[in-house]
Amino acid sequence: MNDNITKQFKRGILEIVILKLLSKKEMYGYELVSELNRQAGTLNIKEGTLYPILYRLEDEGIMETRWEHPSYRGQPKKYYSITEKGKRVMTESYARWKAIAEDIMRIMEDQI
Repeated sequence: MNDNITKQFKRGILEIVILKLLSKKEMYGYELVSELNRQAGTLNIKEGTLYPILYRLEDEGIMETRWEHPSYRGQPKKYYSITEKGKRVMTESYARWKAIAEDIMRIMEDQI
């Protein structure tokens, strides 16, 4: 498949998937990338793809962050969690995406 088409597909669904994962539990960036790739290997995202999305969602009040400083030697981790606004956005976005996907499946499977 054309890489540009794949990029466009990803761009449209990554936010919904990220919000869904964060609705289950808060996660730090690398953990989120790992979990997303584990559950949806076809998306195969990298941290460089994830962080701009996270920053934008935080700026929009859809998610929030907190820092955790380990008591032992180690790097502090920034944890991301979904807000109430984010839960509403996730639910509404998923409903819209699902309706579009159903329309596309009908067209592609000649069920009209």
